[in-house]
Amino acid sequence: MTTTVIPTYKMMDVAYKNWRGMRDAGGRRIQRPIRIDMTSMKICDDVMLAELGKIDLIHDHLEKRINEIKAYQIEHADHYDSALDGPQITNTELFRVYIESYLKCRDDIHHQGLPFLIRSLEPTPTGLPIEIYAFTKTTKWEEYEAIQSEIFDHLLAAAGHFRLRVFQEPTGMDFAQFALSTHL
Repeated sequence: MTTTVIPTYKMMDVAYKNWRGMRDAGGRRIQRPIRIDMTSMKICDDVMLAELGKIDLIHDHLEKRINEIKAYQIEHADHYDSALDGPQITNTELFRVYIESYLKCRDDIHHQGLPFLIRSLEPTPTGLPIEIYAFTKTTKWEEYEAIQSEIFDHLLAAAGHFRLRVFQEPTGMDFAQFALSTHL
């Protein structure tokens, strides 16, 4: 809330962040990935599909995908003899659908008018990044941080229900368990 005079030559030397666009748009951007340990990615079997089908937020999508796969299997029955011979459902696909549905249920996130995207990025040595690109309906820093924290707390905890592990560097506990397992 202070008026400042900036010398003209400094405008060329120093980068400035203009917050006006955020204020005018009425939303603050969330752009952060959840990094999935790629060894936990898998094609869902029937047991897993039945278990995940109980989740209301993805039930309709899952039912639609299962029907598409069954139709494909019937159409290509003469040579459909492997899970890799046609479309399948992965736990990462269902987790992305869950994230999208979860965010669309939240009243504090813009669903229209501002970009809203859940996507997989290029795999890296630290896992498969599933990026959330969305906008909160507030520009107040404290509220924004609380919303973002609540979303990521929920999603990091939910990943395990999809039999996904979030990537994490090994800790001292991991090394201790490894040492114990090699001595037994």
